[in-house]
Amino acid sequence: MTTTTTTFTFRPLDPLRDGELLHSWVTHPKAAYWMMQDARREEVERAYMEIAADEHHHALLGLGEDGEPAFLMEYYDPAHRELVGLYEPEPGDVGMHFLTPATDTPVHGFTRAVITAVVARLFEDPATRRIVVEPDVENTAVHALNEAVGFVPAGEIQKPEKMALLSFCTRERFERAVAA
Repeated sequence: MTTTTTTFTFRPLDPLRDGELLHSWVTHPKAAYWMMQDARREEVERAYMEIAADEHHHALLGLGEDGEPAFLMEYYDPAHRELVGLYEPEPGDVGMHFLTPATDTPVHGFTRAVITAVVARLFEDPATRRIVVEPDVENTAVHALNEAVGFVPAGEIQKPEKMALLSFCTRERFERAVAA
């Protein structure tokens, strides 16, 4: 196992060009919490075409130093998507999801580097005041990652597809967490 010191860049996801790759990521057993296990490639492409056409939801690919896709990042306006009616959004709230693909050669620290890059990318926008996440309550691995970059749980919420742990991260908490 090697250690990562990767610097990531981002580009918009192209649902058709990236469809085969994305399909392999979201249907892998490791991606069970993504809830697309049985999706056909066309269904994955259609879902991401809908995101591409949505002014309140966006998908990006995180690229490694070699320029190759390394992970998926989504962000959304929780006043309009995902969390409508489940909590009281504040100005500057941005919802976030990320997915690292399965690998046969794990790199120590890779997923933490990914979530750090994703949160940093979202806080590049000065209008972003707080990042909101809502992972499955049983996804303890992502809860630990979220905590490591400054997220604080606010409580469980029932979404249509899962019981979720609603958590928030402010810019200040993120900066303190990554400086530690």
